[in-house]
Amino acid sequence: MGFERFGRKSFTSQTKVAAFVDYLDKGELRATKCNNCDQVFFPPRADCPNCLGDGMEWVEVEGTGSLVSFTQVNYAPAGFEGDVPYILSLVDFGKVRVFGRMRSDVPQEALKVGMPVKAVICRLSDGQVAYEFLPAR
Repeated sequence: MGFERFGRKSFTSQTKVAAFVDYLDKGELRATKCNNCDQVFFPPRADCPNCLGDGMEWVEVEGTGSLVSFTQVNYAPAGFEGDVPYILSLVDFGKVRVFGRMRSDVPQEALKVGMPVKAVICRLSDGQVAYEFLPAR
């Protein structure tokens, strides 16, 4: 149906970019790219806020990215209380920056801005699908 299969809590069940979760099910992390202005968006968007175009296509986020920033979350919003602490990261993949969690077994002390990281698709204990980052080896 849509986003109800994504992550720990899904606050949106229907969206025009629900195929994002279908791609995760296939093991692919995807962004959207505007066919008019070539801007790439993550999270995916159905319409381009840059040129207001609606000709979007799915593009894979692949390869190794560079860690731009990270922070450890110690106080979680409602519904995520059992997850703390966790590390949120921003990773630059060249044409797009992706925001997400670092895998829980990666200690904060091991992270350095600029280090290579990769995105991996994961299944949560309740069967939900998500993505997370790992240092690239």
